[in-house]
Amino acid sequence: MKILPSIYLGAAFQHKKMIHRPSAFFRGKVSPKNAQKISDIFNDEIDSFEASERLTKWILDSDTGKGISVLTGAGISTASGIPDYRGPNGSYSRGHKPMTHDEFMRSLENRKRYWSRSMVGWERFNQAKPNRAHFALASLENETKRVRSIITQNVDMLHQRAGSKNVVNLHGVNSVVKCMECGVKHKRSHFQAKLNEMNKGCFESVESDDADSLRADGDAEISFDSSNFKLLGCERCGGILKPDVVFFGDNVPLNRVQRCFAEVERADCLLVVGSSLSVYSGFRFVEFALKENKSVAVLNKGPTRADGLPILKLSADCSEVMSNIV
Repeated sequence: MKILPSIYLGAAFQHKKMIHRPSAFFRGKVSPKNAQKISDIFNDEIDSFEASERLTKWILDSDTGKGISVLTGAGISTASGIPDYRGPNGSYSRGHKPMTHDEFMRSLENRKRYWSRSMVGWERFNQAKPNRAHFALASLENETKRVRSIITQNVDMLHQRAGSKNVVNLHGVNSVVKCMECGVKHKRSHFQAKLNEMNKGCFESVESDDADSLRADGDAEISFDSSNFKLLGCERCGGILKPDVVFFGDNVPLNRVQRCFAEVERADCLLVVGSSLSVYSGFRFVEFALKENKSVAVLNKGPTRADGLPILKLSADCSEVMSNIV
């Protein structure tokens, strides 16, 4: 494998602005008066059959044997009952603001509020099952060998449950709880059972089966006084326990970022499924692929951060399109 240019790896590790600052890639190439026209062109929804045909052609034209690297976002899991963030029915559209890393760490009351809400949302989140898009990507990896890797921004583990093997969980997984003091990890199911026992009867009056209450990260919108909620500390050292996921305001571990860049570098092309690419932690891989002259396709309903770039953009349903590809 060739060493990636320092602008992507070395700079990403040494200069935080490469990770956090919005990209300057193609800046100025689109004039303000044409921005709306481009947005309309890229986001006109097409039927699933046409999108499937165009994506199939792109795969055949772009994959020369090294395979496809796939980047997935919350939009791929909406058909599994987990809402996205920025879609028309996403949690942001309903006014949700996720708790940041600093908010979680600095306040016991914030942690009580987070865990009480997450405890309610976890049951439905954990019961979610892979949909046709997840199974399609697993088949493209295991049977046709078209997909070489999946980088997912999701924390739901649905790719693994569908049978995908080479998966990088960019933002971690919600099924693991990590001690912020000693670093030991606990199974969420074990932690959840203990929380339920400690807070038995607290949520008898809470509506936990409301589909609109669930969030993409497993959190839930509930009306509940969390001041009396009992928290569980690390069994080893008594430290603060946090889901092993990257909260807003937190950094993706550098070795994970490096692996993702390496996966994209090894592939013939990059396919984005179900992501608006609004978060730079995902968009940087699109930047990198284009800089490396790799073909990029984006399958996502609605606008994305990549609109206007030299990509194949398909605004269509992820589950329907991907199931037609296999």
